[in-house]
Amino acid sequence: MTDPRPWLALKSVPGVGNLLFRRLVVHFGTPQAVFSSDRPALQAVPGVSARLAAAIAGHRPAESIDREWDAVQKKGYRIITQTDCDYPVLLIQIPDPPPVLYVYGTLPADDLAIAVVGSRRCTDYGVGTTKRLCMELVRQGVTIVSGMARGIDTAAHAGAIAGGGNTVSVLGTGLDRIYPRENRRLYHQIAENGAVVSEFALGTGPDAHHFPARNRIISGMSHGTVVVEATARSGSLITARLAADQGRDVFAVPGNIHSFKSVGTHALINEGAKLVVHAGDVLEEFAHFSPAGRAEPAPPASGAPTLTEAEAMVMNTLEPDPIHIDDLARKLEFPSGRLAGLLLQLELKGLVIQSPGKRFASAAGLR
Repeated sequence: MTDPRPWLALKSVPGVGNLLFRRLVVHFGTPQAVFSSDRPALQAVPGVSARLAAAIAGHRPAESIDREWDAVQKKGYRIITQTDCDYPVLLIQIPDPPPVLYVYGTLPADDLAIAVVGSRRCTDYGVGTTKRLCMELVRQGVTIVSGMARGIDTAAHAGAIAGGGNTVSVLGTGLDRIYPRENRRLYHQIAENGAVVSEFALGTGPDAHHFPARNRIISGMSHGTVVVEATARSGSLITARLAADQGRDVFAVPGNIHSFKSVGTHALINEGAKLVVHAGDVLEEFAHFSPAGRAEPAPPASGAPTLTEAEAMVMNTLEPDPIHIDDLARKLEFPSGRLAGLLLQLELKGLVIQSPGKRFASAAGLR
């Protein structure tokens, strides 16, 4: 692995943004070579003024960079640079890839990666649809990329994990600033089933301008982006626009035509985004995708999962639309405690999806 400290040092020079950083490294080969170059050589790079050349030539890395690197290692994180073999291949192709990525977990390699994003204030329909879609996608070997925000992002990661697949979260904070806080458990589950990544230094808080910036990484790491529920001014539309600008496919899940929460997704469909009803609508666009070394998805288990009589009664009562556990208990005439245990077992078998507010639905809707 490349020593990230020279990369952090060049990144810390005032006036060196991601575009210029890449231009300098492409021109000179390494950050060390950039710092070793004289002012005339630096000024030969487009975008480097005499003043910036002087700043680069006279820059001395702060002690804070060594402290940052020590803190990263103590927390069990990693920093990968654009020259490391596990830096995402797709991400390096965008115009302004981050010079370094802070990583917690293991970045999946050679998988078809699909971003799934949407509204923070979503409906039960949005949550259930997202979970089912992501469960089906990961069962076909797809890695789900999202931003760990409330709502659709959380549902995307949860669906990927429930389906036994890989997922990657891109944060708008430092790795050590879990946001939102209620996703602390999910944060560690994502790292166990993929990776949590950020371009921001440790300790960086959830400033508003960080999230549009992180969206380019979500789309940049992905072959395509699926939007589920987005208002007319949703940040998810930024991700979709970035995906289109990066030459990636854009998909949208239709919603209720009377709901303002689906205005953005319907606008995307009108503009040419592919309408998604089930996982096959996404997968058929990537039928050609077979990177060398990619592991084939595990074949489905023969036959349906074995159900007890009580579990079968629950499954026969559930529908694709979520129902509250109390209403389900009344329909089945089961005690709430017993029903909760049955629903947990069915979730573990991949047959039931739980939405916020203790609402449950059959996972068969997108199969």
